[in-house]
Amino acid sequence: MKSKAVTEKVMQGVFFIAACTSVLAVALICIFLFANGIPAIREIGFVKFITGDIWRPGNKLFGIFPMIIGSIYVTAGAIIFGVPIGILTSVFMAMYCPKKIYKPLKAATELLAGIPSVVYGFFGLVVIVPMIRDFGKWMKMMGLVEKSGDGKGVLTTSIILGMMILPTIIGTTESAMRAVPEQYYEGALALGATHERSIFTVIIPAAKSGVIVLGIGRAIGETMAVIMIVGNQPRLVSNMLLGMRTLTGNIVIEMGYATGLHREALIATGVVLFVFILIINFSVALLKRRGEHE
Repeated sequence: MKSKAVTEKVMQGVFFIAACTSVLAVALICIFLFANGIPAIREIGFVKFITGDIWRPGNKLFGIFPMIIGSIYVTAGAIIFGVPIGILTSVFMAMYCPKKIYKPLKAATELLAGIPSVVYGFFGLVVIVPMIRDFGKWMKMMGLVEKSGDGKGVLTTSIILGMMILPTIIGTTESAMRAVPEQYYEGALALGATHERSIFTVIIPAAKSGVIVLGIGRAIGETMAVIMIVGNQPRLVSNMLLGMRTLTGNIVIEMGYATGLHREALIATGVVLFVFILIINFSVALLKRRGEHE
């Protein structure tokens, strides 16, 4: 009995240390970002840094507004492409899929998560970029846009990011749907609802679990694939066929040679990105609480 009690105490200590290590890691990241980024924001000027539309480190101009808009564009596009497909796929796997094809389909969706982002980037360059280039030429020929672009741009990036968030959306939604009590579905059928109506009006609303937030976090934090296909031009555009630059891309492209205020401004860009993620998470937490009280 004594040895068992000692083992339990030891394991309890191990688990406590692991939990503290996780919290400490997050704390250290926050301290590093804010300690190095806030002074740069103070020196540049918060308003100039956030709302400035010119990024020229050589001229001491550090405006990240085009990168903020670029990140919002590609993330929103990824959600538009990825979330409907992911949710419909999870509905099929949880409610319609025959047992014979479930395992291969499940393995295929999980394999998507294991593909390196650089491979997605290559796929985008070889397959999606030529398609979008031809689509842009057609749009210009029809007089719908002034510039067709070279295929690298917001639309291409949104499609690739939509593919990249599919494993997260599918896995989380399917697990949440299977966790919904069977009585919910049976009750809807007893009230006269069809199979499809029961799924979309009862099961899916009951299974909501911050799926979109996970997709947003995956999309807004992606770097390598985005750099390869987004065009990396720090400018504001209204044409989704043209190239832009994201916050993550801005950091990765210039961090290798940045020094002084330039380097601190890039770290400050990371602070802005970090704050965006915090705002998104807090917003969803508030929505969940309101949903529970309602």
